[in-house]
Amino acid sequence: MEYTSEDEWLWGWDTTPGIVSVWAERNGRAIVWRRAAGGGALTREADRFRPWLLLPTLDDLAHLGSGLLPEGAVGTELPGMVAWRELSGNGHFRYLVSATDGRTLDTAIMSGASARLGRQVLRFADMGDEAALSLPPEEQYLVATGRTHFRGLSFDDLHRLQFDLETTGLNPARSSVFLVAVRDNRGFSGVLDVAERGLEGPAAEADLIRRLAALIQRLNPDVIENHNLHGFDLPFLARRAEILGITLAIGRLSGGLRRRPASRGYGPWRSDEADPAERDEARGRYTVPGRELIDTLDAVRRHDFAARDLPGHGLKAVARHFGLASPEREYVAGAQVYSTWQRDPERVRHYALDDVAEADGVARLLGGAAFALARMAPRRYERLADAGPATGVLDPLLVRAYLRAGAAIPARTTSDGTQHSGAALYLFACGVARRVVKADVSSLYPSLMRQYRIGPASDRLGALLALVDRLVEQRLAAKGRAKAAAHGSPERHTDEALSAAMKILVNSAYGYMGATGLTRFADVHAANEVTRRGREVLGLLCRELAARGATLLEGDTDGVYFAVPDGWSEEDERRIVAEVAALLPPLVRLEFEGRYAAMLSHEPKNYALLAWDGTLTLRGVAFRSSRAEPFGEIFLRDALACLLVDDMPGVRSAYLTMADSLRQRTLPTHLVAAKVRLSKTAKQYLTTRGTRRELPYEAMLASGRTHWERGEQIRVYRTVGKQAALLPTTDDGEPSDDPRDYDAGHYVRLLRDTFAARLARAFNADDFATLFDDPLQPSLFASPIEAIHPVLTSRMAAPDTPNTGE
Repeated sequence: MEYTSEDEWLWGWDTTPGIVSVWAERNGRAIVWRRAAGGGALTREADRFRPWLLLPTLDDLAHLGSGLLPEGAVGTELPGMVAWRELSGNGHFRYLVSATDGRTLDTAIMSGASARLGRQVLRFADMGDEAALSLPPEEQYLVATGRTHFRGLSFDDLHRLQFDLETTGLNPARSSVFLVAVRDNRGFSGVLDVAERGLEGPAAEADLIRRLAALIQRLNPDVIENHNLHGFDLPFLARRAEILGITLAIGRLSGGLRRRPASRGYGPWRSDEADPAERDEARGRYTVPGRELIDTLDAVRRHDFAARDLPGHGLKAVARHFGLASPEREYVAGAQVYSTWQRDPERVRHYALDDVAEADGVARLLGGAAFALARMAPRRYERLADAGPATGVLDPLLVRAYLRAGAAIPARTTSDGTQHSGAALYLFACGVARRVVKADVSSLYPSLMRQYRIGPASDRLGALLALVDRLVEQRLAAKGRAKAAAHGSPERHTDEALSAAMKILVNSAYGYMGATGLTRFADVHAANEVTRRGREVLGLLCRELAARGATLLEGDTDGVYFAVPDGWSEEDERRIVAEVAALLPPLVRLEFEGRYAAMLSHEPKNYALLAWDGTLTLRGVAFRSSRAEPFGEIFLRDALACLLVDDMPGVRSAYLTMADSLRQRTLPTHLVAAKVRLSKTAKQYLTTRGTRRELPYEAMLASGRTHWERGEQIRVYRTVGKQAALLPTTDDGEPSDDPRDYDAGHYVRLLRDTFAARLARAFNADDFATLFDDPLQPSLFASPIEAIHPVLTSRMAAPDTPNTGE
């Protein structure tokens, strides 16, 4: 295949197949591991590259004199010599400088900067913002060579290994590893434990860790995976190896784990006993040469950010949600794993093997997007797995594009005070509507960028728009190939992952432009122009649907929900969507997405849909929130299923049943406990506790906890006497106790005032009061339940002009 410049910007230009890992050093040495297609043989290749970086001027290298030469001149290949090349255009970073050893280059620049500034400069950050653009060595290598990972490979071609630790506690300074489950996608499955070799104490644990490292070396996987790998397993294992004096040699080169920068840290220690130094250590990430360390928790968080459909992020909850958990799956409460192993080791072995099997399933189900991104972006697979799509993917692609074109790269823009205008969002009606249709606007903002050629002013190559063009075109091709491939085949899985990855990038392009100060080619004015065009298109779309007899319910940049008159067929619904689609700009696609029996419109982006087959879908934090008490969602689902079929006695029954369950405490405690992420440290909370007491922190203190980290997740509830309580949980976040001591009266009030209130827009005030009055204090003048019917109340008409407010 002959690539155009734009194709090279997206895919790179070196077609070397099968790269599964790259390890590069500052001395210009690179090691590349490649695997043959079909999961075949692994080869290792040594390569050399010239470490490089970008500078706005050569002033800090002038002191080198004859040691500074134009690129290509005789002598630049010698140690200690620095080469330079001026890039075209007037971008901020106009000079690409390189040397045979990156340390030589760094030292030369910082020496010159120290003399210029009159103070010692030890790192580029000391030189000020935008003084240099420097990438990690492996990214320098990939950008310079035009290589990318995984060409010609499917996801299943990778040799992937999962391991999961079982430990005596959560603090590695005081606890130890007693068992490790290991499996891979080549058929290996096994358990290592401290008892099988007749050793005891630290010697047994040290032997276990050495055997784990030896097993990884023998199996020689390309990827090591687990759920919360970077949050628990690796930092715990690294600390235990350090304490025991073991080099944790699990990479393909000598040496142990190394640190790497990450956009997301490990998160807080789950043990409050860890000292501050240990907790700081837990905020980094590790890496090893030759293997990619993938945490499936990153893929879960990325999925849930878009879908908002997961009950939690713990492995077991995710596996159950996606149907990955075996019917014979063994469950053991986290706090009881060690004690269970002491009396029933076989049960714990099964439990641990189920863990790694589910981690493999989650990786295969959700990890394909990061795999596909690594086929495009010049970064390591493990870094793309935890990176955001803007600074983590689009920025590297654009930097590579500019250097491939020999063009100077602009500085990051600074704010001129212009605010990024919000997207159009209209709530036309509240209440219950029948015969509802969703018309979908596919990737509206990227489509408008393409239609009207709106890109960042600093992007003089038009690289961002070119990338969006290619991504849209090739995503459609990938979707077509995926549909044509056999269900469950590696080819279908690969193309579905590629399509998903491209969608992520396409949809992030608009946000990329609006992120002033964060992304390399941000332009808030261009982003606002896209927003303006989006309001025009959405306004046109809504007016034309209303003119054809539709009752508008909600509209935003994803599409429009509307209701149709009695007697309309699906053919009529599709017809008006097609008629309106023909009026839109050519690159903006409006499609008939779905039809529903009924909808409760509550607030913008908060609604309930009842499909014609009876399936109920809840959207928005009003109906689905991981922070809300679970009993509320249970009630809402039961009540909404009745409401949307006009079964008012059923709505009343759902309310009375839940109220009675709360009063009688037949509900388990975890259903009334709220999941909370702590935003204050203990010290911060105690300074304000005298003037304001907050339930989560009072629960921590009541449980005896006097130290915790910001970001820690807990489950809290209110007990009899209005006391705050902490619900005990396992290390996977599942409840481990059920005290049934909650304040029933408080939660009955919460049922009505918080959860039932989310149905209020479906009724007039009197009918709502009748449906949800206190059964212990019934109204004397209530209307018959059977006479109550839901209502739909208009909030606004279709926007008359393109710039109508929300």
